[in-house]
Amino acid sequence: MTRATHQAGAGPLRQKLFSVIFRSDTPAGMAFDVLLIAAILVSVTVVMLTTVEGVNSRHGRTLYLIEWVFTIAFTAEYVLRLYCVRRPAHYATSFFGIVDLLSILPTYLGLLFTGAGPMLVLRILRILRLFRVMHMANYVTDANILLEVLKSSWRKTLIFIYAVVTLVVIFATLMHFIEGPEAGFTSIPMSMYWGIVTLTTVGYGDITPLTPLGKFIATITMILGYGIIAVPMGIYFSEYTQATRRERSKATCKSCGQRGHETDARYCRTCGEELERD
Repeated sequence: MTRATHQAGAGPLRQKLFSVIFRSDTPAGMAFDVLLIAAILVSVTVVMLTTVEGVNSRHGRTLYLIEWVFTIAFTAEYVLRLYCVRRPAHYATSFFGIVDLLSILPTYLGLLFTGAGPMLVLRILRILRLFRVMHMANYVTDANILLEVLKSSWRKTLIFIYAVVTLVVIFATLMHFIEGPEAGFTSIPMSMYWGIVTLTTVGYGDITPLTPLGKFIATITMILGYGIIAVPMGIYFSEYTQATRRERSKATCKSCGQRGHETDARYCRTCGEELERD
């Protein structure tokens, strides 16, 4: 049993709803999650079809009504999730809580602003619940580690981007004055576009140097590009190793994927589910 079902004032209905909505290890919980994922997939498909001109011109009204049916259903589900958990505010600000809110918000915003409808494709993020349904909570933990890596390495990444931009500006300025408009380097911003394409080894080929000196600088730029690509990989690998070591000492909720619980914690601080330890 979970802490949420034992809290003061929790009635049988609240306990039953929590078991169905948050637990996937019961027949009712599994059926609910499978139905929810199917509804999400159908809803996202409907949103995509509304952007197809031919389909939207013939069935636009029907698709609009279907989308509102899904939005109302997901809104009711979101309210029930907040009702079931021990700490509604914590769940609302958690990753899945924010995703749940973003999955319904664009429809209501569409009543006030035009063009908000296609943002409903964010609803596809709710498919991440498939990890919990298929008992793949370890993958949720790995995703959390990657997010922590990105968060902890942003300063190093910012310095790296600054260095890359500096090189691009230098090479772009040189190429603008060496090659000139005749070769397509009509301005420094246009030359910066060439520098980014070349330094990242993409190489569209829409702007190419013609002079021997310009080709030499392009060669140096391409060689530097190969070396620069390895820099962020080294940064992220180092941070990932450290984050993995930290994660091993923390408990992760098998139900909602919330990580970072203290080693002596017994219940999830987001959904109230009892923490399972290896």
